[in-house]
Amino acid sequence: MTDPRDAAARYRARQNGDPDAESEAPPTQLNAENKHQFVETAIQLAIRRGEFDDLPGAGKPLENLGSHHDPDWWIRRKIETENLTGLGPPAILLRNEDRELDASLDRLSREGDVREVLEDFNRRVIDARRQLMGGPPVVTKTRDVDAEIDAWRRRRAARAVAPRDAAPAPESPGRRGLFRRRG
Repeated sequence: MTDPRDAAARYRARQNGDPDAESEAPPTQLNAENKHQFVETAIQLAIRRGEFDDLPGAGKPLENLGSHHDPDWWIRRKIETENLTGLGPPAILLRNEDRELDASLDRLSREGDVREVLEDFNRRVIDARRQLMGGPPVVTKTRDVDAEIDAWRRRRAARAVAPRDAAPAPESPGRRGLFRRRG
């Protein structure tokens, strides 16, 4: 019994006018030992037919071939091109979050919410320091919750005072409803 793939390959070779197609020895069965030969033959036939000609990037050097090897180059490139956030090792995520923490705290209106966010941040920093999975070192420091709440209060008070001293903003016309009452 013959392999249908071999029969199809012989048929294609006969159709392409290959004179050696008829005089070929009986095909060998594809298995793990000769799979590389099958693949190499398929590649060589495709090269002869010109299927690899005029590919995008032909003749151009490969990007980012440097002296160091980064096994995670593909994921870094994907993160950059897709502008993904929230992905990566905890050390880097915590650094970014630490950089933006004051602004995110300023958006909160209750002291209890600020305290919860700070305690959660500190817990995640400590957990990241304990992890043994490798990756970059965790250099982010925990925040003093009481000191941060005092700073949040001062920033909030400064924001509340600042608009009074500034010139009043021009009033925008009120929203008109879809339906108006006729009197």
